[in-house]
Amino acid sequence: MTRFEGEVVRLLNRFFEDNKIQAIAYRVKQSHFTSQVVDVLVDSPHREYYLAIECKSLTLSTGVKRLYFTQHFTTDKEGIHQIEKISQFIKKSGRTGLVVVELKGGRGHSNSMHVMCWEMVEQKYRSEEVGINIQDIKDMPDLRKSLEDGKWMFGCMEYNRE
Repeated sequence: MTRFEGEVVRLLNRFFEDNKIQAIAYRVKQSHFTSQVVDVLVDSPHREYYLAIECKSLTLSTGVKRLYFTQHFTTDKEGIHQIEKISQFIKKSGRTGLVVVELKGGRGHSNSMHVMCWEMVEQKYRSEEVGINIQDIKDMPDLRKSLEDGKWMFGCMEYNRE
């Protein structure tokens, strides 16, 4: 488990515990012979906390301009894009999908974690955009601040689902 994904799990579980919410976040262990669909799962009897979370990390000092659909997401041996696989999993499981993007600021700059609704990512992918602009990611809620403020779900439950 990467440090970033572990931090997402720790932040969510601390939020659940502090607020006495019946939910648990965990990382499904990835092995050489099996693929994982998403990075973090949250199980809960409460619909708003039944989640599938994909984590992406970008280092801003490299000059990256977007979260690119070809570079930052994978395609499997059968040619199925990661966004397609995750979308199928979310639809079949009934989970709410999120993408948490870590923006690494580099030396002397702090890192941030921004949350996007899966439906937004999927819509941009299907509209044949090449990716999601860094500024658009920065405009999304910060995971740490949102959990500290007690704000949750970032409007994802109301996002257009079709």
